[in-house]
Amino acid sequence: MDRETLDQFVDTVRRYTREKLVPLERQVADEDLIPESVWRDFREMGLFALTTPEEYGGLGLGSTEEVEIIMELCWASAAFRSLIGINIGLGTRAILSDGTEDQKSAWLPRIASGEVITSFCLTEPDTGSDAAAMRTRAVRDGDDYVIDGTKRYITNGPVAGLFLVMARTNAESLPKNGHITAFLVPADTRGVSIGARDHKMGQQGAWSCDVLFENVRVPASAIIGGVEGRGFSTAMKALDRGRINVASVCVGQARRLLHESVSYAVERHAFGHAIGDYQLIQAMLADGKADLYAAECMLRDVARRFDEGERVTLEASAAKMFCSEMVGRIADRAVQIHGGAGYMRDSAVERFYRDVRVFRIYEGTTQIQQLIIGRELVARHRAATA
Repeated sequence: MDRETLDQFVDTVRRYTREKLVPLERQVADEDLIPESVWRDFREMGLFALTTPEEYGGLGLGSTEEVEIIMELCWASAAFRSLIGINIGLGTRAILSDGTEDQKSAWLPRIASGEVITSFCLTEPDTGSDAAAMRTRAVRDGDDYVIDGTKRYITNGPVAGLFLVMARTNAESLPKNGHITAFLVPADTRGVSIGARDHKMGQQGAWSCDVLFENVRVPASAIIGGVEGRGFSTAMKALDRGRINVASVCVGQARRLLHESVSYAVERHAFGHAIGDYQLIQAMLADGKADLYAAECMLRDVARRFDEGERVTLEASAAKMFCSEMVGRIADRAVQIHGGAGYMRDSAVERFYRDVRVFRIYEGTTQIQQLIIGRELVARHRAATA
């Protein structure tokens, strides 16, 4: 996409977000429901198609272009972004990276149009980051596999048309997680059932739930790429860009929080002056701006490196870790600046404070990112000095 077209797209998303989505935030939070009109608008705007290549009906945006769109979209509640999050992330990248041509042509156009909503099924009731402990199993039976297990906290599970399911195809924990295989399982497959919607701390309207697989029979052709034991590798290939996307969500949310803080500091008066005239308030605003500026620079740098073909596992983890921690700090300061008003449920910063907490957890917790960064630093040093 050329620069002029991208700028027009970004401006369209900016105006739509501020004029349509922001006024809907409280309604969505109260009703735990995103209106169908928003789904329709997202489809018409091409938001489900951001990262799908043009040959499969998408817009084919690079990471540098994608993050600019997501930062604008996430000026509003992050629940809105959840509608497209898996479709433009793991749902597309996993199929693109390792899928067969038949799988790509069958699913990617429908994902790009928003006809099919995707969900990524990795986490289980007793396992999150520890893939070796996965209990969901897929057992070969002739030309089919039979899947049994339960997946937990599955984003968009209640509305998904396609599940990307990670399942154990070997009883042993093979090296490099070779016991895990990725399957494409349509939601209407017999034996797939959906649990009750989760009641979360924040992001009402962004639905998640348990997904149960009971004697679910799928053909061997449902394996992404048709090869057993590559599921974890498939997921990892998609996670670098996914973590860049999450970092862009955090930056968008931080921009809004800082805006709310500055606006309140200018409008709220105490002791005869706007509270923004007081140095301790200015210090909190300054810390927030410095945090945000650093995050924006980091985000754009790693997105550029990704598009240039660099291996950015370390940088993507660093960006995701820093940006998710950054937005938490800005949210905390925003509530402090608002004082008692910031603790009330009708306050945008109160809602955002709860919404952004999850960013330090999903797509790999802060602690997992620390392990990845440390491991990568050691590996790079050894490679450079070998």
